[in-house]
Amino acid sequence: MSFTKTTEQPSNYEHLEKMSINEVLTHINTEDKTVPQAVEKAIPQIEALITQIVAKLKNGGRLFYIGAGTSGRLGVVDASECPPTFGVSHDMVIGLIAGGDSAIRKAVEFAEDSDNQGWKDLKEHQISKKDVVIGIAASGTTPYVIGALQECNKNNIVTGCITCNEASPLDITAKYPIVVTVGPEFVTGSSRMKAGTAQKLVLNMISTATMIQLERVKGNKMVDMQLSNNKLVDRGTRMIMEELNIERQQAAKLLEKYGSVRNAINNYGAQ
Repeated sequence: MSFTKTTEQPSNYEHLEKMSINEVLTHINTEDKTVPQAVEKAIPQIEALITQIVAKLKNGGRLFYIGAGTSGRLGVVDASECPPTFGVSHDMVIGLIAGGDSAIRKAVEFAEDSDNQGWKDLKEHQISKKDVVIGIAASGTTPYVIGALQECNKNNIVTGCITCNEASPLDITAKYPIVVTVGPEFVTGSSRMKAGTAQKLVLNMISTATMIQLERVKGNKMVDMQLSNNKLVDRGTRMIMEELNIERQQAAKLLEKYGSVRNAINNYGAQ
């Protein structure tokens, strides 16, 4: 089935090299403004996939992101931020990128072109029916990602995707596809721009909504965040002060004693 890659269509702007810096920035910003509206149209698809993720994670499953290039890096970033932000284990949300971890910093040539390596990478993590796998590819044609999802489907593993091309092979392969149609990029084909922004926004939604459903947020606060630096210790102290209406010194002692904002708040009355 043929389809048109809207992410590869010519830019709406000509002669970029003749523009002033201000013109370049203004036009990029004009294009960027369209991305949240495109994401909004995909909310029903995003909700359907998150519902599946929450159900699996509540039963001990894991969430995998798998992608190549910019898409893979975005998945790795979102996965790596879940433990410090929500206090979950590092193996609850896992990001895989074609070419391995070295590809996070430096492109690995042709890594995305293998249609069986993605499944091999998933099997190294003992992937099972308890898990969910989300393929991320702006083009919707990346063999590394499509091949992985095809094998997941054969093994009754829930599959989702984040792509920017409707009716692409990835859109058709995923059981719970998310398609955010952002149109042509400012620089023709540079899908790290609007497409990358769209993917980041969707990933924010997926991980944040999932963790809220898993009760990793109290009120509007990250009560399970890891206290891994002074900034976060200060933030945690202020959370306890606000929640319990106590002075900083007392809040700091509670946080030091109990090790997390949640535990400090829950154990306040038991002192």
